[in-house]
Amino acid sequence: MADKVKVHCDGGSRGNPGPSALGVVISTLKDQVIEEFGEYLGTQTNNYAEYSAVVAALGKLGEMKLTEADFYLDSELIVKQLNGIYRVKNPGMIELNSKVKELAKGMNLTFTHVYREDNKLADAMVNQVLDSQK
Repeated sequence: MADKVKVHCDGGSRGNPGPSALGVVISTLKDQVIEEFGEYLGTQTNNYAEYSAVVAALGKLGEMKLTEADFYLDSELIVKQLNGIYRVKNPGMIELNSKVKELAKGMNLTFTHVYREDNKLADAMVNQVLDSQK
């Protein structure tokens, strides 16, 4: 098992709010996929889905006993909030941001913004979950 991993997270909704899902892909530093999963979230906002992906990924890292990870998200807002650059003002997002901080205790993590084309696997997972709900 790798000591440090890459985690690509994505969340999306069709409509905002609308049917939403999260997608997570955990891989080695050499891009070998270790774990990938998605989850339907019901009717939620894009930001809720993005945060939920990070929470789900952190939960999975805990199960896998991994404490070092580089996270990649295509939501610049969420990355800036997680890095403390922007304050979190929305009450629902404050709760999810706090949950991320709680789950991240004792872990060595980075959060980096990437463009959607650099987050294809996680984005595909979101769309696969949403398409399966039709």
